[in-house]
Amino acid sequence: MTAMDEQEQRRRRLAAWRGSHRVLARRSTDGTVAEGLAALAAGVGAGSSTGAGSGFVHDPDDAVDVYGGGVVADLERRVAGLLGTEAAAFFPTGTMAQQVALRCWAGRTGNATVALHPLAHPELHEEGSLGAVSGLRTVHLTSAARMPSAEEVRDHPEPFGTLMLELPLRDAGFVLPTWDELEAVVAAARERDAVVHLDGARLWECEPHFGRGLQEIAALADSVYVSFYKSLDGLSGAVLAGPDVLVEEARVWRHRYGGQLFQQYPAALSALIGLEKELPRLPSYVAHAKVVAGAMAEGFAAAGVPWFRVHPEPPHTHQFQVWLPYDAEVLDEASLRQAEETGVTLFRRWGAGAAGAAGLPPGVSVTEVTVAGAGLEWSAEDVREAVGVFVGLLE
Repeated sequence: MTAMDEQEQRRRRLAAWRGSHRVLARRSTDGTVAEGLAALAAGVGAGSSTGAGSGFVHDPDDAVDVYGGGVVADLERRVAGLLGTEAAAFFPTGTMAQQVALRCWAGRTGNATVALHPLAHPELHEEGSLGAVSGLRTVHLTSAARMPSAEEVRDHPEPFGTLMLELPLRDAGFVLPTWDELEAVVAAARERDAVVHLDGARLWECEPHFGRGLQEIAALADSVYVSFYKSLDGLSGAVLAGPDVLVEEARVWRHRYGGQLFQQYPAALSALIGLEKELPRLPSYVAHAKVVAGAMAEGFAAAGVPWFRVHPEPPHTHQFQVWLPYDAEVLDEASLRQAEETGVTLFRRWGAGAAGAAGLPPGVSVTEVTVAGAGLEWSAEDVREAVGVFVGLLE
C-alpha cells in the first residue's frame, strides 16, 4: 500500500469511527484539533476533588510552566500522592522515563543487565533503545506469555541489576499475575539483590484484578512509571515515581536526554483531567469488559465461526484481545464496513500480533479491544448482535 493509499485509508477509518453512534471506546485521537482544544479548556474548568483550585482541576489563571513548575509540578505531586512515593518527575514520553529509570538503577547497582519479558515494550516497540542509547543489556527469564515465576527469577543463571515487570503485559493480551505471584516474584528478585521497576503504563486499571490500591501495588517496587494517554486519555506524557534520590538523578538525565521541554502545560493539564475524570471510572470499565468479552465469545460461537479466541477470558483489565483465522486486511475491511453501514464500531485495527504472544498460531490475526465510557452503554445482547453482523460481513 502506498503512502497516499494509507492516508486515504486513515481518512476513511476516522470518518467511520467518528460517524459511529455506538463504539466501545471514544478516543481523543479520533477528533479534530478544535475539538481537542475545546475539550482541554472545558476539562480544566471541571470540578476538582484534588484541592488544586476552587472548582478547577487546575487554576486556569495560573502562569504557564517554564521548564517545569506550575501545573507540571502540581501533576508530579498528585501522582506521587496517588502512588505513595516520595517524589515523581514528569517526562514527555514513557520510553524516556523508563530508559532513564533503568539507567539510573544500573549506575546504583553496578550492574547494567535488566531482566524483562521478551514481549515487554522496550524489546518490541523501542528500536533497541536500552542498548543503543543507554548501554544496557537485557536478559529474558521466560518465553511464556506471562510474567516470570518466582522460580524463574530465582534460578536465572546470571546476575542482573534490575527486574522490570510490565503490568499488565500488553502484547501477551494485557495479562496480569495473581497478587500472590507478584509478591513472590518481587521477593525472589530481592533475594538476588536486584531492584524492581514497574512498567506501569497501564497500572491505573490493575487495582480490580489485584484487589489492592495503587499505593500497595507501587510499594512492591523500587520505582514505577505510569502513562497518561493510554488509560486516562491524556495528550501525552508519563511520570517516573520513586525515592527522592532516584527522582532527582532522573531529572538530570531527563535534561541530558532532551526531555526538559520549555512548556508542557497542555499535556500536564490533560493528565490532571484524566486523573479526575477517568481514573475513578476505570473499575467500572474493567467490570464491563468482562461482560463484553463473554458476549463476544457467545456471539462468535452462535455465528458458527469455526475457530476464535477471546484472550484472556475473562479479561484482567478493561482491555483484551480477539483472535480470528483471517487475513488482517479482510478483518479491517469488515470492521470498516460495519461502522460505515450500521454506525456500529465493534473492532478497529487488526494485525499479526507479536511473535510468540500467548501461543498465537500462524495465519491468525489479532485486534485489541478497549472498553471505556462509551462501552458501558452496550448490553451483552448488543455485543452478540454486533458480532453476528461482523461475521456476516466476512462471508
